[in-house]
Amino acid sequence: MRHGRSEWRGRKRESDFRAAFNAARLAMAIVDRDGRVVSANDALGALLGAAPDSLVSTSVTDLPSLGLDRNTIRNGLAGAATSPPSTAPRGGDSMSCTRRLKNPDGHTLWAEISLMPTAHDGETLLSVADVSEQRDLRERLRHLQMHDPVTRLPNRTLFFERLATALSDTATGRVGICYIDLDGFKAVNDTLGHRVGDELLDAVARRLIQCAEDGGQRHLAARLGGDEFALLVDGSTGTEQLTALAGAALKAIQQPFDLGGQRLTVSASIGVVEREAQGTDPTELMQAADTTLYWAKADGKARWTLFDPERNAHRMTRQALSSALRGAVERGEFVLDYQPIVDLGDDKLVGVEALVRWQHPQFGKLGPNRFIGLAEENGGIVPLGRHVLEESCRQARGWMLDHAGPPAYVSVNVAVRQMWDSDLVADVRRVLEETGLPPGLLQLELTESAVMGSAGRPLQALQDLNEMGVRIAIDDFGTGYSNLAYLSRLPVRVLKLDGSFVSGFRAARHPNPADETIVTALVRLAHQLGLTVTAECVESPAQADRLRRIGCDTGQGWHFAKPMPAHCVAALLR
Repeated sequence: MRHGRSEWRGRKRESDFRAAFNAARLAMAIVDRDGRVVSANDALGALLGAAPDSLVSTSVTDLPSLGLDRNTIRNGLAGAATSPPSTAPRGGDSMSCTRRLKNPDGHTLWAEISLMPTAHDGETLLSVADVSEQRDLRERLRHLQMHDPVTRLPNRTLFFERLATALSDTATGRVGICYIDLDGFKAVNDTLGHRVGDELLDAVARRLIQCAEDGGQRHLAARLGGDEFALLVDGSTGTEQLTALAGAALKAIQQPFDLGGQRLTVSASIGVVEREAQGTDPTELMQAADTTLYWAKADGKARWTLFDPERNAHRMTRQALSSALRGAVERGEFVLDYQPIVDLGDDKLVGVEALVRWQHPQFGKLGPNRFIGLAEENGGIVPLGRHVLEESCRQARGWMLDHAGPPAYVSVNVAVRQMWDSDLVADVRRVLEETGLPPGLLQLELTESAVMGSAGRPLQALQDLNEMGVRIAIDDFGTGYSNLAYLSRLPVRVLKLDGSFVSGFRAARHPNPADETIVTALVRLAHQLGLTVTAECVESPAQADRLRRIGCDTGQGWHFAKPMPAHCVAALLR
């Protein structure tokens, strides 16, 4: 009796299952261990355009509408075979895939096909769920995530995705980028408001799309953010194609825009990069494009600029030097050469100018023109200046002790930033005390721009240094502000004439009368003010003779000696 009741309950559950199976809106089928349909419900029959009973005994792989291959079915059935009989199969035993199906009426849909083991040993439940709406929703969400809301162009994320794809698979093995930044867009936003600014961005986008589609090709136009756009050329044929595209974009953007009753005119700066795809990283390529765009801006805007490896190498060298400069002082990589300064009356050595060089471990010996500007930009000039001052005074003290006769002074250059960012007076006082060099044997050279209009702290520093006994010289005199009034107000002792004046003295038969007139006037003025004059860049006996006749006090240049190490100066003193 009990056995019969249990059998009845089993049949009842089976009946309920069959009823639910057949009535379900989800298309389903029971598949045996051989991959053949045991039963199919009405929803599956409707989906495939066949009576459910006609599908029985049919191999799932023979249902062309589902597009399932034997490997897919084999993997799904393998999960059923290893799964223990239970009413709730483990999630890891199921298999699912997404296919694009076509209904008998020709309508296409996206379906998620799943194979899941059932409680019946060896049998698998095949289900086909219409996920077209969910997929469409995901695609719409992705479109929103991957496109700019103002211009409806692909955004930075999608651009980088397409760029990565292009680099991995391009027809010609080459790719190119035009990186575009609008000139003057901020002024539009600030004066006319963000609404007009957005309208302008959208109008620019439309013109870029047209440029990207000209010539029968369709390149990707994207907005990377702000007023920055990009054109991606997948399958580039060379730099000519990219520069032609950049030129077309430049011309299109420069045409006036009529927006909201306003006629607006803007221009663009474009960085152009074109290279072989293999071995190129997306980030590296965009960095090159960004650098080239910066060049276009720096060169005057409203233009395109093509990436130049040599120019980029120079930029990278500047960055490398700038980042390594402070540590180089601590590592002792800076060395000093000294160029003699001679008395034009008897050609005797009276002083030397300290000239710093960087003995770089990678780039070799670098002259000051390669790093002094960088040091002034990043503040490294202050510790570097202290190092040069200390080493120069120490060396001058050594020459004074080792050689009889009148000692030679040492002239040290001082940058503008040293006057403001350091206590120059304290530094000089400390170094003179530590080295024992008499203050009169130290000359500090400052440019006209450093002393012109000096007031407050710089002026006080110059006065303190003068009272200490240190000589103050104006370097490259005549090329800066050339305001002579400050000479009577500042504690200056020496004028160093810029070499451009002396260069006009090269030809004895054809002298430059203007240069000679200027130099003569400057020398006389300096002498009347109690100053001495040093001529720089003296390269020939004729120049030295004429400077001597004019009354110039001292000279410096290759005619007398090139910059040399300290031990060579010691030999000259002997």
